[in-house]
Amino acid sequence: MSEKVVIKVNDNGSYRITGDVELVDAEGNVFETKKSFSLCRCGQSAIKPFCDGTHRKIGFDSAPRAE
Repeated sequence: MSEKVVIKVNDNGSYRITGDVELVDAEGNVFETKKSFSLCRCGQSAIKPFCDGTHRKIGFDSAPRAE
């Protein structure tokens, strides 16, 4: 059985993905990933779709909570 995938929305930062997941682009190409990686949420990363920490430099502000 596969490990449960968890997507954590980090306050003022990235989406942190952990677990056995495949990340695919719009054309069906598979991105190389590890068991844990971060996706950009601020839209300013130089290595999209992955996070490069730019959110800290630009003061990205978002901390949504589940109801």
